[in-house]
Amino acid sequence: MTWEEVRDADRVGAVALLPVGAVEAHGPHLPLGTDVIIAEAMARSCAERLEQRGLTVFILPPLWYTAAGFADTFPGTVGIDPRTVSDLIRQVANSLKGHEITTLAIANAHLDPANLESLRAVADDPPHGTRVVFLDLTRRHVAERLTEEFRTGACHAGRFEGSVVLAEKPELFHADIAADLEANPSSLSTAIRDGHKTFEEAGGPRAYFGWPAGATAEEGRETVQTLGALLADAVTTVELE
Repeated sequence: MTWEEVRDADRVGAVALLPVGAVEAHGPHLPLGTDVIIAEAMARSCAERLEQRGLTVFILPPLWYTAAGFADTFPGTVGIDPRTVSDLIRQVANSLKGHEITTLAIANAHLDPANLESLRAVADDPPHGTRVVFLDLTRRHVAERLTEEFRTGACHAGRFEGSVVLAEKPELFHADIAADLEANPSSLSTAIRDGHKTFEEAGGPRAYFGWPAGATAEEGRETVQTLGALLADAVTTVELE
């Protein structure tokens, strides 16, 4: 969009969607930018639903750099301090408010615990006069809507994420490598509860968990639709305080 197109849009009551991911290791078969691919797909799916409900929606350029401590030791991973993430998103929300856009919804696909905490912090304490909507995919009532693999907690660079990449950016999915990867059922969510801090400690020496060989584009398309619906529902049910 040009600035004049934004100027002429109906910005009162509009929603800005911010895709959030990370540049981090996703096994030997998925790109470092996997989370952003998923987040952008989630944002587009959400936007379609919100527009059907009569809302004006702006999809912002994605936030690529977030806290990524679990993958820090893997070459290619670029992580930043979680406080920087929180501060940046607050500043984005405040800047949008200056242009009469007071709702910022985060389409997040990066489940590192430090990143989740940074996003919760913004949603719990947004700039005055704004609301920041954060859909936490790890919450039970949300996870129950997602795939079986996701619910096991073994879902980093496995079938869940690989399927979305196949649906969105198939040229970036290394199918020959994925086909030869053994399943890794080690649950990241359990490892986090047990106090582990890295993929290696959690049982993922090659930075993947789950069943990558089972990824399909069909499952990826279905997952994107579910993610978009979940975020759209969150946007329309969270009220400005």
